[in-house]
Amino acid sequence: MGKLVVISLFVAALSAFLGERIINLKKRTLASRKLVQTHLPNCHPIKSLEYGSEDLTILPNGLAIISTGLKDPVLPSYSDDPGKMYTLDMSEDSRMKPVELRMGRGFDLDSFNPHGISVYTDETDNSVYLFVVNHPQKKTQVEIFLFVEEDHSLVYVKTIKHEFLHSVNDIVAVGVESFYATNDHYFSGGTLNTLEVLLAQPWSNVVYYSPEEVKVVAEGFYMANGINISPDKRHIYVADLFDHNIHVKYVLHLVVEVGSLVDNIYVDPETGDLWIGCHPNGWKLFRNDPEDLPGSEVIQIKDIHSEKPVVTQVYADDGSVLIGSSVAAPYGGKLLIGTIYQKALVCDLAKVDQ
Repeated sequence: MGKLVVISLFVAALSAFLGERIINLKKRTLASRKLVQTHLPNCHPIKSLEYGSEDLTILPNGLAIISTGLKDPVLPSYSDDPGKMYTLDMSEDSRMKPVELRMGRGFDLDSFNPHGISVYTDETDNSVYLFVVNHPQKKTQVEIFLFVEEDHSLVYVKTIKHEFLHSVNDIVAVGVESFYATNDHYFSGGTLNTLEVLLAQPWSNVVYYSPEEVKVVAEGFYMANGINISPDKRHIYVADLFDHNIHVKYVLHLVVEVGSLVDNIYVDPETGDLWIGCHPNGWKLFRNDPEDLPGSEVIQIKDIHSEKPVVTQVYADDGSVLIGSSVAAPYGGKLLIGTIYQKALVCDLAKVDQ
């Protein structure tokens, strides 16, 4: 009888604990949020980018580099093909057409699973290096390529692995072989990752890597996601997905509330404005119910280093047009929006003060 009482009390306590954690998770994922739609003019999908465009960056000449085909263990994937890299010339108007980048010898294309990306230009010779977070066989490593624009190709340089780089989501390059990276989980995968999400504790971090030094430089994030750097290289921006905010690190230490699940960050090189691909309702994103689709949202932050940053919702859709926006970047009066596993969209920014 005594054992039955103990077991009953344990089951009741466990049920109460799980119930409380699920309620907290729904709060973290903004499960009850009702989205007010904000559409932009002249939006149209980009052909050949139907299976995701999880991260992208735009070079000064208007050439966007886009990662596609991410396979995430907890999110849908609609293609069995390996991931790919594309370019898209944003300076073209109606003729926008993505071009697949050829990837040369010495690299395992079959297991390529690209996530966050970053570009670094070596000022000594103007060489452009592309850093790609890669998850082959559900592992994590960082690939470095030399981008050869004239040849539409990527030349493989090296692969970086390290115990501190165990669950990398995004990356910002600050040298030919150095970068900051976000770990979105404390554990490296499997059941412990699921438990970690349920517990929703601030266990994720930011790591600095260079050939000379590897160290954790910031921690205490609920889920560190996108990362980028200010045009003057003095500030690092970190998106905390489950805390719905952007952290400004180093010279300043600020937190800017966004009110959405913040994913990748693009920094306008001229204005310093932040453009963030967001998930307005993460509960819908993880459930992936075809009758209740997850939506998309793009947030712009102006004057982020001031006492009163200006946070503006630039685009919002309930999923009828765009599902799972993860990144957005402006160029030439247009806005390019990427998603985790769906299509990419380009819209006019005529109604938005850039």
